[in-house]
Amino acid sequence: MNAETKPSVCGLSSEELAEWCVAHAERPFRAQQIRRWMFGKRVNSFDEMHDVPQALRARLAEQFVLFETKPVAHQVARDRTEKLLLELRDGERVECVLMRETNRTTVCVSTQVGCGMGCVFCASGLLGLTRNLQTSEILEQVLQLDRLLDPEERISNVVVMGIGEPLQNLAALLPALDTLNDKGGLGIGARRITISTVGLPAKIRELAKHDRQYKLAVSLHAPNDRLRTELVPPNKNIGIAEILEATDDYLAGKGRRVTYEYVMLAGRNDRAGDARELAQLLRGRTAHVNLIPMNPVSELDFCEPTSVSAAAFAKILEDAGVPATIRKRKGEDIDAACGQLRLKREPAVTPLSDGDGNIVS
Repeated sequence: MNAETKPSVCGLSSEELAEWCVAHAERPFRAQQIRRWMFGKRVNSFDEMHDVPQALRARLAEQFVLFETKPVAHQVARDRTEKLLLELRDGERVECVLMRETNRTTVCVSTQVGCGMGCVFCASGLLGLTRNLQTSEILEQVLQLDRLLDPEERISNVVVMGIGEPLQNLAALLPALDTLNDKGGLGIGARRITISTVGLPAKIRELAKHDRQYKLAVSLHAPNDRLRTELVPPNKNIGIAEILEATDDYLAGKGRRVTYEYVMLAGRNDRAGDARELAQLLRGRTAHVNLIPMNPVSELDFCEPTSVSAAAFAKILEDAGVPATIRKRKGEDIDAACGQLRLKREPAVTPLSDGDGNIVS
């Protein structure tokens, strides 16, 4: 078995790795030893796992790779935000980001190669949707970023806000997040893990059935269906009312405040009337609005609002009793917009998705 066909050991759950150990005449506890080296000690090869028997390390190397993803671009901003472009085994590429703040270190990961949602202001979908990521490919983004940290640094938060629509790939995403949440993984608290979605009601309800308290963020971007359908095309088959009903159900089941993401586009959705309409829409809900001034993308004909208009928008929401913050921009001097680095390095492709963002064969 060559390196190009060996599966990533990251794709195995704790239970599956323990079963593999038993099947190879090893005690089940060896699985936790191996995972401590992977998740806690940041090794880059099986040979570095010194308390694992040499024969077992050799067997691991025969059947698995530690990483099947390969960094092909690495950008570092003045504020120490770091972005990786990772090449997957099939040659496709995805982005992930490391963001440092005084009291937290957050990673942002992707869930699909490309995106089929078609949000008109987003670089992620300009090359269309190719495929879902596997669990190992999602986990490896976190582990690759983790290995950029200084020895005393630790990842404290995970946001699933990179390339792709996370809820279209729950089957691969949830095992990855559960591993990050496990004490035998990175031990990141469920309430420090946020899943962002364009708003797929059936999938929000599916996520609500999962037994962990992951936070939900809904990319709203508009206060009414007319404008939202212009900016987020899948909305034409859904509608804001149905999305809010699903998020209300999620809140009722999880007891967690829902965040509504709102990318601000100058002259399109950042006017005082938009703010008042949004406030009316969310008034009385346990919600928080995260206002995101657009990161400029040269291929798109949109621009960010002024700081004055963003602040005025936030004040209208706050005065109406709807908590709101303006997201602090990170990595401003690199390809900050999600999908922008990949876009620079990929040729144009024909999207493999229909008008509703579904993968087609």
